[in-house]
Amino acid sequence: MISFKGCHFPKDVIVYAVFFYVRYPVSYRDLEEIMQERGVDIDHATLNRWVVRYSPLIAAEAKAGKRPVSPSWRMDETYVKVRDKWMYLYRAIDKHGDTIDFMLSQPRDEAAATTFFVRAIGSNDLPEKVVMDKSGASRAELTKVNIYLMLVGCWWSFIDILQVKYLNNIIEQDHRFIKRLTRQMMGFKAFHSAGATLDGIETAHMIRKGQFGQEAIPAHRQFLALEG
Repeated sequence: MISFKGCHFPKDVIVYAVFFYVRYPVSYRDLEEIMQERGVDIDHATLNRWVVRYSPLIAAEAKAGKRPVSPSWRMDETYVKVRDKWMYLYRAIDKHGDTIDFMLSQPRDEAAATTFFVRAIGSNDLPEKVVMDKSGASRAELTKVNIYLMLVGCWWSFIDILQVKYLNNIIEQDHRFIKRLTRQMMGFKAFHSAGATLDGIETAHMIRKGQFGQEAIPAHRQFLALEG
């Protein structure tokens, strides 16, 4: 249950505003005007605080509540600009296109790949196969996982690692939804706000894919339901 204690607006209003920003290509000033047209007088700075505060909390609920994913994964990184510098958004989806996990990172190295795979495997179990690009860091990390599995006697759980570009087209296409929204945002000013906003964008994308089995319910209502 996400706490809205101390807020001067009803949680429905807050979550609706957050959802609108992370789902559609609008600026905070655009959203300020949209909310005013709906009778809610709120400034763009407060809208930004709402997105940064509540998006990660809602995303955590979404990751825990999504339907199980296929053990055949597609993993890739895309680029996001933060303070005029390119950062790396690690993403994984399954062979059906369902989102597995995501993580914004400043470096693109073995440590970042380790963190990402620990998170993804920890919340989704071991994959049977991971398709990726030619990233040496990501392959090195999965090789470590296989070595560990061998040492503990779980050789039947070895992960099949494939670096075949055309097999990864599905995730490269999936990046487009994320890039379309972040392009409108014209870059982020801080790493933590970028990560929080991307949490919200990815969650809205999961709803769009029907990963919560509630396709008959309007998307903003599904987003609201995730707050518990």
